[in-house]
Amino acid sequence: MTSYSIIKVGNDYVVQANDKCILKVGSRRRAAQLISEATGLLNALAVVQSPDISAEAPSLQRETPELP
Repeated sequence: MTSYSIIKVGNDYVVQANDKCILKVGSRRRAAQLISEATGLLNALAVVQSPDISAEAPSLQRETPELP
């Protein structure tokens, strides 16, 4: 899980993810909104991905056709 924080640098606000600066914006409200949106997108992505399904093995085996 990513830890987000907002720090003030001069007149701007810097968004950090795990202590790495990733974005600089002009208002604290916009920084908080972007963190909220990013968290929502990452949570939605986690629901879509399923580690139990393997892309390597097909779910159904192909049957060999019978020749007359």
